[in-house]
Amino acid sequence: MIDGGGVIVRTERRRRYSDAEKATIVAESLRPDLTVTSVARRHGIAKSVIYNWRANRREAEAIAREALEFIPCGQFVATSERNPASEIIPEEPEPSVGPLAADAEVSPPTEPPRAGTIAIELGNGARLTVDSFVNEKALSRVLRALKAVPC
Repeated sequence: MIDGGGVIVRTERRRRYSDAEKATIVAESLRPDLTVTSVARRHGIAKSVIYNWRANRREAEAIAREALEFIPCGQFVATSERNPASEIIPEEPEPSVGPLAADAEVSPPTEPPRAGTIAIELGNGARLTVDSFVNEKALSRVLRALKAVPC
């Protein structure tokens, strides 16, 4: 806020709301006897914040209503119950030089599977591997995109 002399008297801090607080305020704003303006004033926030929360809620509800379908383009890889952080991956051997080495078929290196790993192999040869730390929203977007790809 700036007084008549152009001096900043106080600064506003951005308030963080918990998911429960947001849900309560959104539910209150949806009541037929209240307006978004009155709810915003009561809680000391801008109307646009409530409208954004309402839009986010609608989007989340739409995603939750989407039917989950099996995508027949991949497979689950069995994993062992070992700690992947403690595994030591051996170095690749030096390629040999000579006529036999040039004629040999080269296959891509494979990593040992980690605990909680899911590998999805597509019909076109592409491979998607995720672990238990994958971002759920990102994985959801990738799976929706894969759903549209013909196998």
